[in-house]
Amino acid sequence: MGAWSHESFGNDDACDWAAELAESDALELIASTLDVVVANGDKYLETPEASRAIAAAEAVARLQGHFGMRDGHSEPVDEWVGRVKLVPPESLARTARQVLERILVAPSELLEIWGEAEDGDAWFEAVKDLKARIRV
Repeated sequence: MGAWSHESFGNDDACDWAAELAESDALELIASTLDVVVANGDKYLETPEASRAIAAAEAVARLQGHFGMRDGHSEPVDEWVGRVKLVPPESLARTARQVLERILVAPSELLEIWGEAEDGDAWFEAVKDLKARIRV
């Protein structure tokens, strides 16, 4: 999985996604990343898609001014937020919350992995905290 932390940007997929977002000037990457999980429906949700979607939801929360942990891994998104100064529409925030709910429900590979991890409760709480930071 390439994960070293339960935080939103504590894995390779999220960090790669953050670098891609830093190259953009709009909300399209966030929306398309979230839409992948929505389109997945009830099918098995793979870790890369879920990890990128968590990063996208984190970008929505940060655009709303509700920052989570800031570190070197979140820096590309934090700088992007400061540069673009966009306000996400309520529909995007609603989708982000919906996606986080989906990630926390089986069948979800990320849920399985963290469910077996020693600090799985910390990951679950981090996702719930992120969902609470997204206002609709």
